[in-house]
Amino acid sequence: MQKVFSKICITNCNTTVDPLAILHQYYQPGEHIIAAIFSPSYMWGSPITFEKVPSNDVFDDHIIMTHIYQHILALVFAIREINENPEILPNDTLGFHIYNDYFTVSRTYQASMDMVSTRGRFIPNYKCDTQNDLVAVIGGPESETCVHMATILSAYKVPQLTYGCAPMMVKRAQAGFSYQTFPNEALQHVGILQLLIYFRWTWIGVISKPEMNEYTERFIQNTLPMFAQSGICIDFIERTPTLSFSTQIPETENSVAKTGSIIMRSSANVVLVYGEIDTMIVLRILLDSSEFDGLSMKTKGKVWILTAQMAFTSLPFQRSTDIHFLHGALSFSSHSRELFGFQKFLQMRNPTSEKEDGFIMDFWQQAFNCIFHKAMADNTNEKICTGEEKLETLPGSVFEMSMTGHSYSIYNAVYAVVHALEAMRLSHKKHESRVLLNPLWQLHHFLRSISFNNSAGETISFDQNGELISGYDITNWVTFPNQSFLQVKVGNIIPKTPTGKGFTIHEEAIVWPQTFEQISNHKDTDDCVQCPEDHYPNQEQNLCLPKVISFLSYGERLGTSLSIFALSFSFITTLVLGIFIRNRNTPIVKANNQNLTYTILISLLLSFLCSLLFIGQPHKVTCLLRQPAFGMIFSVAISCVLAKTITVILAFKATTPGSRMRKWMGGSLAGSIVIFCSIVQATICTVWLVTFPPFPDFDAYSIIGEITVECNEGSVTMFYCVLGYMGFLAIVSFTIAFLARRLPDSFNEAKFITFSMLIFCSVWLSFVPTYLSTKGKFMVAVEIFSILASSTGLLSCIFFPKCIIIVCRSDLNKRECLINRNK
Repeated sequence: MQKVFSKICITNCNTTVDPLAILHQYYQPGEHIIAAIFSPSYMWGSPITFEKVPSNDVFDDHIIMTHIYQHILALVFAIREINENPEILPNDTLGFHIYNDYFTVSRTYQASMDMVSTRGRFIPNYKCDTQNDLVAVIGGPESETCVHMATILSAYKVPQLTYGCAPMMVKRAQAGFSYQTFPNEALQHVGILQLLIYFRWTWIGVISKPEMNEYTERFIQNTLPMFAQSGICIDFIERTPTLSFSTQIPETENSVAKTGSIIMRSSANVVLVYGEIDTMIVLRILLDSSEFDGLSMKTKGKVWILTAQMAFTSLPFQRSTDIHFLHGALSFSSHSRELFGFQKFLQMRNPTSEKEDGFIMDFWQQAFNCIFHKAMADNTNEKICTGEEKLETLPGSVFEMSMTGHSYSIYNAVYAVVHALEAMRLSHKKHESRVLLNPLWQLHHFLRSISFNNSAGETISFDQNGELISGYDITNWVTFPNQSFLQVKVGNIIPKTPTGKGFTIHEEAIVWPQTFEQISNHKDTDDCVQCPEDHYPNQEQNLCLPKVISFLSYGERLGTSLSIFALSFSFITTLVLGIFIRNRNTPIVKANNQNLTYTILISLLLSFLCSLLFIGQPHKVTCLLRQPAFGMIFSVAISCVLAKTITVILAFKATTPGSRMRKWMGGSLAGSIVIFCSIVQATICTVWLVTFPPFPDFDAYSIIGEITVECNEGSVTMFYCVLGYMGFLAIVSFTIAFLARRLPDSFNEAKFITFSMLIFCSVWLSFVPTYLSTKGKFMVAVEIFSILASSTGLLSCIFFPKCIIIVCRSDLNKRECLINRNK
């Protein structure tokens, strides 16, 4: 009845005038939709005079802030990961709808109302899509965006996850539907104060956003007095001019020049910039204006302290301006980690293949300074975009390849919603109801209590106020002549631990302006700074380059060769097993304990296939399986060889008249030996997996220029215990077989076993020094080669001679021949 009523309402509510279209959107359908309101660009145009119906014609152009495009890609990357993972929201697909609000309140309201309308029909409060179930909205990085979208969305109880800001909701009711993937703002205030006290900076200047911004007013009115109580004196508090992209720009020029002059003429050498995502643009404009007045930043050498809400952003006309003023700056940032696969995802972006991305074409043109339309390029003499340009070639002042703190927050926000959906789905599973039919307000209960580990291994959860339980990193800016930069972590501020230590700073790692110049384009520089762990210095040591991800893959020659070798010998082993089963009633097969023979062959087959676990990108499951599987399979094979050797000796001794060995003959002894020896290895592996299980890890230091994705063994001691026990079994088998090598041939397998164990021991004795002397993916290749070589040795020495007799010399496969040979 409700669905029918909704359809009737939709039919009767026709609009005559469509609202202004949101020019930049990115939509991907799905059963559950996570919407987002971002601010990646400004609109440039004449002021609206309300003399005619508003249209997009009043906007002459727009300006993309190329760095914020990474925020969009972080959301797309997270949702793509989730949709490709069958363990998360099985049988459901996750979609997204990303809006651009152009830093304007009206566009924020428009996007918010469009979310609660049927797609393509701007009629708020009427939504009849069978798919496109809105489950949450991510908003930011401006605090104004977060506050204004709450006005609309809170009425619908839509979960709202904000990033890059800590907005104060005007109404308590709105705050109940808001979650901050941004750490507690008060913690940042404490961190700034601790930083000032640590370096004894008691004379500072403050730059903040205009007075109409509630977020900065709260800081000035409530926090700065706390600084004064701790002995911090304020030389000036300057407001940044409002960034206006209209024909009224000249009105702000005088304000810019005045503010820039006050900042640069101040005697305070430390300036705290309390701003938001676009404050860096205004700050650069202020400092550029002071350059014209002869107040050069290079001679002033001020230390800038930047808040976590800020990030490096720029406009096209600032592309060639110097960023050296940031050299030595200290910045607070929400804690972040590099995510595996994200840089590769960025490298794969291409405007020709991403048709649904409504942002990529404009981003591409401004980032690479080119035009897609050839006719326009001919008229303006501008470069034509090919679409094959690579993001990794852009300098850091245009686009960052490393994941920023804001992007990391968006990634975690997406996963928080998904884990809450999954928890709600499981909760309703006993009622056989789908998450799609559950009201949005039920999701809040699960969001409040959610706690999970993201792909970087960090725990994500919210406190009772809906704020992310986390801290801030303190980073140091290092700039380079090619307009790129690094942010090196030099400290952090976290919620107080039981020891009371929440603030940490590593003074020796900080690069200071001017006199403490470090990575430089000049030779013979004494001071250097260490590159971040995901970068390495070039040969001239004046630039940090990103490291490449490395692991032994099937696509490279070494991985392909090893996998072909493993599959080929798996086939050969299967063929040998088939030969023995087909000829199971012949004397040569029956004379040597058939069950042990079959067990050895099956173990060798599994050992060849086991080597494939070592090839390819390491994951949690493969890391847990590969070493224990390899250890168990080989232990079973060697146990069977040992049982065969002992059986051969007992068989010969039992033929002596009156021998007491007859009572030990039979399958029970051999089976007991195999089971006992295997249980010992199984116990070692179980202890290993329970106490120190292997896990995927990154090695950024062994090979210059590479980050090796590897399996950390968890406990090196347990790894060598597994190898040591296999070596012990092999040596015992070799010793017994060597002593029994002169027994009559009719019963004797000892010679073949002796040679096989000699090869096995030689391979694994040479493995240890070789393994320890290699690095990166070649360590994996060494272990694979050892597995294949030792397995091939066992197969060749024990079974190939018998196969030759069975297949080629069937005349010798007779009981009489064996007895005659013995005589």
